[in-house]
Amino acid sequence: MDYRIRPYYKSELAQAYAPDICPGAALNRLAQWIKLNPKLSEALAETNYRTHQRMFTAKQVALIFEYLGEP
Repeated sequence: MDYRIRPYYKSELAQAYAPDICPGAALNRLAQWIKLNPKLSEALAETNYRTHQRMFTAKQVALIFEYLGEP
């Protein structure tokens, strides 16, 4: 599937990366991938990313796709 760069709910994007696991586990997995990727974490921090936000902005999604690849 071709994913567009647009705002996504965190759970929506997490499930795109891990469609075979429950939403909570998918969110945890995506959060862990972000945490374990220092360059991605730094780039997201520059966009004022906060772990408690419910949505990723289009810019944040572009960065995630750049560092993790598309789902």
